[in-house]
Amino acid sequence: MLSRKQILITNDDGFESEGLAALVEALKPLGHVSVVAPTTEKSACGHSLSLTRPLNFVEVEKDFYKLDDGTPTDCVFLALNKLFSKENRPDIVISGINIGSNMGEDITYSGTASAAMEAVLQGIPGIAISQVYKNHGESIKELGYDLAKESIVTLVEKIFASEFPLPSRKFLNINIPPLPSSECKGFKVTRAGNRLYAHHAEVHHNPRGKEYYWIGLPALGWMETEGHVTDFEAINDGYVSITPVQLDMTSYDDISSLDAWL
Repeated sequence: MLSRKQILITNDDGFESEGLAALVEALKPLGHVSVVAPTTEKSACGHSLSLTRPLNFVEVEKDFYKLDDGTPTDCVFLALNKLFSKENRPDIVISGINIGSNMGEDITYSGTASAAMEAVLQGIPGIAISQVYKNHGESIKELGYDLAKESIVTLVEKIFASEFPLPSRKFLNINIPPLPSSECKGFKVTRAGNRLYAHHAEVHHNPRGKEYYWIGLPALGWMETEGHVTDFEAINDGYVSITPVQLDMTSYDDISSLDAWL
């Protein structure tokens, strides 16, 4: 008799996130699900590890832990020590469902993507999944996570039936359009696009007159590109975007010109 697949889930929106609950609900029929998630929201924390303070696992319920003040990367790294062994490792790590997009260069900021990044560094297949929203999140309240749940189940079933489609040190970054399932056009394999970034930070003063800054949320704009469709364009056209992401960020096209420059 074959043993059940082991699925490790985390996120960067915190252990109480509705997106996390939706992901757990979707994947429980496919294997044994374990959850280690941050206690608080850790959006845009990148691939950060907590090296200057101890971290504590807090059991929320069976097979569900919050990591006190931990990052998504901490969650994956330490879950492999506490919940698993070298002989019994997760078959896959899935991070999400993130509330909001993780497209283009936002991947470098993303705690969601970084958890999948940590998984593949540890030799475990990794997926990051994010729900794009519009109208300041109103589309999620209206639509829920049905399309995201259907999409991740389809992909994980395909992976478990065969194999992970990428070689080592590469993960899948998935973005879900803000549409009902009936209006989604399907999956589209994409490249990461180029985000248009605004420089938005508000200055305020606290009741004692001390100045502080609050970094704003920029609009979701992107540069039009030729050739292979980008994640932004796929979402805009009503597709689920699947982007293969590699950890090797070397700019190979520039090696020879840099040699010549030196």
